[in-house]
Amino acid sequence: MGGWGCPHESGGKCLKINNLPCDPGMKGCVLAGRFVFSDDKKNRPGGPKRRSATGARIETPPSKH
Repeated sequence: MGGWGCPHESGGKCLKINNLPCDPGMKGCVLAGRFVFSDDKKNRPGGPKRRSATGARIETPPSKH
């Protein structure tokens, strides 16, 4: 099994966002837009952006559901 921890979370609160309860992917979260969440409201339209080996952004086409 694996796990991760956010460096901004302390005691269930987000130190980056006014000590609000930690909710990964919420507005202002450092994880927002970088990962795909099971809750679609937390996902960016078109999904996370990727970068090529040169550092240029690669636009991902929207998924077809």
